[in-house]
Amino acid sequence: MKQKALFITAAVILLAAFAVGAWIYKGGETGEPVQAADPVYSQLIRMHSPTLGKPDAKVQLVEFIDPACEACAGFYPLVKQIIAIDPDEIRLVMRYAPFHKGASAVVAVLEAAKKQDKFWPALEALLAAQSDWTQHHTAQVNRVWKHLEGLGLDLEQVREDMGSPQIARAVAQDLADAKALGVNKTPSFFVNGQPLTNFGYAPLKAMVEQALAASNP
Repeated sequence: MKQKALFITAAVILLAAFAVGAWIYKGGETGEPVQAADPVYSQLIRMHSPTLGKPDAKVQLVEFIDPACEACAGFYPLVKQIIAIDPDEIRLVMRYAPFHKGASAVVAVLEAAKKQDKFWPALEALLAAQSDWTQHHTAQVNRVWKHLEGLGLDLEQVREDMGSPQIARAVAQDLADAKALGVNKTPSFFVNGQPLTNFGYAPLKAMVEQALAASNP
């Protein structure tokens, strides 16, 4: 009963946060991403954003992701390949754009896993099993738990933490930033503040390589 009560509380808080974020986002579903010249521009990188790589890396790769997005799951291994080009100089910053129904609750699970320093293993596990817990473009958070077993997570603590106001604010903030930046699909990428306008592995790889070359004249 305690577990059920925690989950209900978390769901209520997340629903409120998603409603606020969606209200902020409303009207920003069309148009191309806006130009952002500063790679640490506040709307691109927030203090709560999960990161992989050195903070002072010369290339800041920002990805807006929806964990329930099939393209995001398929593209993630390619993102890792790009980072492997120069892991000392490429930093991945993950932002949330939970556009699919129910995806905001899965984002909350990931944020709660981050509190236990398990964000990246949790993300990879859920992306790999996405077809099980996402059906008909709807995320079913009750189906994610079995895929998090074996990661060393305290799952009871994850259930409790996912309903925290701090996580709700993070979800709402990312949705607001997505709207401000003109992000209307996932995955969406920015390299050193510049949006990837021609989606695909080759264009993203080329953009990252150009940024690396520009930083090493």
